[in-house]
Amino acid sequence: MTNHRVGMIVPSSNTTMETEIPAMLRARAEISPEEQFTFHSARMRMQHVTPEQLTRMDADSLRCAAELADARVDVMAYACLVAIMAQGRGYHAVSEPKLAGIAQAESGVPIPVLSSAGALTEALAHLNAQKIAVVTPYMKPLTATVCEYIEYEGFHIVDSLSLEVPDNLAVGRLDPQNLLEHARRVDTTGADALVISACVQMPSLPVLDTLQQQFGIPVLSAAAATTWRLLRCLDLDPVVPRAGALLAP
Repeated sequence: MTNHRVGMIVPSSNTTMETEIPAMLRARAEISPEEQFTFHSARMRMQHVTPEQLTRMDADSLRCAAELADARVDVMAYACLVAIMAQGRGYHAVSEPKLAGIAQAESGVPIPVLSSAGALTEALAHLNAQKIAVVTPYMKPLTATVCEYIEYEGFHIVDSLSLEVPDNLAVGRLDPQNLLEHARRVDTTGADALVISACVQMPSLPVLDTLQQQFGIPVLSAAAATTWRLLRCLDLDPVVPRAGALLAP
């Protein structure tokens, strides 16, 4: 049995990251029964998805990296896509090495750190997707921030849909089955990929495989991209059953 400790830096009101990512990694037992994952979280205070709370929360990520280093995790994921994207274009390239430096200073060993923001843009590049359709739970100004961030990384947003739910706890309570209808509302004409949940708090895993079967383009979520990047950081084959094109064999 091979054991992997996964550290997660999450908003205090997040209830989905610690559900969907463990579910995906544990589903790998079907193909790699010798693997075992444990999950260890540190939380940053945030209740409402506003620029002010996101900025305060991001500053707290430094403490979280130090705390998770105490557990000697094998990898850390900063799991709030919009918190990174709201700090300015390309910010994941600043945040990830900063947190990794803190983790190494505290633990004495190198610990890879990834962010959902960086993972999503890396995943889109891996899929050779240039034109993207996006569904978010955010208010429209924050969705615009997310789209601008993704475009800064070299992609083009063909359409976006904002569900306009400002309360982060309420986002985690959204019914993922509703994404089947939201996917029809967002215009995917000419798109190379559909990001059905550009937020690790908005549940999507229960319908991700169904949507992938309905669309002729890759369908992915921020959580699936984070899982894909976690597996790569652990030098494991980034494959998860029934989790969309990104994690397909």
